[in-house]
Amino acid sequence: MIVAARRTPIASKARRLAQFGLVELTSPVLRALCEDADELVTAAGGISDVVLGNCMGPGGNPARAAALAAGLGVHVPGGSVDRQCGSGLAAILDAAAPIRAGDSGLRVGGGAESPSTAPNRSIGGTSYSRARFTPQGFPDPDMPQAAEDLATASGISRLRQDRYAQLSHRRAAEALTEGRFSSELVPLGGLHADEGIGRRSGVIPRLPPLTRQGTVTAGNSTRINDGAAAVLLAPASTARQQKLPGLALRSQAMVGCDPSLPGLGAAPALQQALTRLGAETSDVTALEIVEAFASQTVAVLARLGIDDDDPRVCADGGALALGHPWGASGAVAAVRLFSRLVSSGAPAGTLGAAAVSVGGGLGIAAVVEVVR
Repeated sequence: MIVAARRTPIASKARRLAQFGLVELTSPVLRALCEDADELVTAAGGISDVVLGNCMGPGGNPARAAALAAGLGVHVPGGSVDRQCGSGLAAILDAAAPIRAGDSGLRVGGGAESPSTAPNRSIGGTSYSRARFTPQGFPDPDMPQAAEDLATASGISRLRQDRYAQLSHRRAAEALTEGRFSSELVPLGGLHADEGIGRRSGVIPRLPPLTRQGTVTAGNSTRINDGAAAVLLAPASTARQQKLPGLALRSQAMVGCDPSLPGLGAAPALQQALTRLGAETSDVTALEIVEAFASQTVAVLARLGIDDDDPRVCADGGALALGHPWGASGAVAAVRLFSRLVSSGAPAGTLGAAAVSVGGGLGIAAVVEVVR
């Protein structure tokens, strides 16, 4: 059960959080989680493990380093996960697995990404921006091209993409004004709010396409971002003893899909997770889909039978407005669900869901239920 959830503000690469590496981004979030559930952590004798997702960092098990930097103690092992932009949510599900198996310890799951401090990569002196998502003989499009291909295959116009992106920005700006991010944010480097909210909303229709004759633009795509997010997981029985509300993990799914159209992965993942629970999309009150591209999000929603402007979807804006720190974004979705459902006072039994489409052709989803 998720009993606490925190994240940093999200900033564009080389801007307000550029001086913070993975450890410096994550350790304040870990400390905030422990402070939020101080009595629970003390009663449990501390944290048993930290699992973090990351895509493009230097390696070296940043989860272990962050746990040490946060002062969790040398006994906390730490482990790192790479499922690309699904890494943060995958790490949460991995952290929850021992608890589901009967372990009584508290665990942290989350993710972090710092493109600002990521190392340059090379093989034999030849630099490259990322590893292949697939072996030779399989399609491996870069993400903007994959988003463009998906827009073409799904018949999603430039106008529809721009309108969705503007909606995300508008919702985020309203949530910021009304203070709906306050309880989840851990200010860092003098930054107290997500840097990109509303920044480009007005110019979105005027931005040129990223590919010739295309419809995907910088305005209906996410930025390259720095940020970290994590949740604290406890056995349901332990949370009840401490009278802590939270989100119970009720179902999950990880699937593969066509690597030429990786943006669709969230749809079958969420459908599978709901089917396992015996639920439908109409039963979900709050849905967080990582909005890497407007075309990808709209295509996923269409396959789920959900309207573009459904108020349940990223109600406070999604990654198009807040930002997309790859390895952290799935964890940001979980933090947002905690704020939207637990912190806002949603009644027990309310269902929420998070879903991510992943480069290489993967989908990850989780369904949660409010417990009070």
